[in-house]
Amino acid sequence: MSEEEKVKKEEGEKPKKKIDIKALMSVVPPASALKARTSKVKERRVRLRWSDVNPQKAKINPKLADELGVGDKLEVAVSGKRFVFEAIRDESVPEREVHVNENLMRTHGISDNTIAAVRAHRG
Repeated sequence: MSEEEKVKKEEGEKPKKKIDIKALMSVVPPASALKARTSKVKERRVRLRWSDVNPQKAKINPKLADELGVGDKLEVAVSGKRFVFEAIRDESVPEREVHVNENLMRTHGISDNTIAAVRAHRG
């Protein structure tokens, strides 16, 4: 018995009740619950393909658009340049490609089949 307990016994005080660890642990979620959280993909590396679309628009596969959270506009970052396009959802576009205007890309020195980062436009 520790000296504190001896002193308390002599003074007539009741020793403090121990805290139930199991009750405290029931509040903490298990590790599997933390792992179940999935984060949404912010951007994806895709191929830019030249196409005959309007210079302000880009064609994107609907599955990829949903995965990235693309609404009306999408942003393409390539070679240190950023372009904002109006998103056109098209099933005929492969999932790992985005189709953009050929003349616009030539003007900026970006070749066909270039890898670029695509994300939803926030702004």
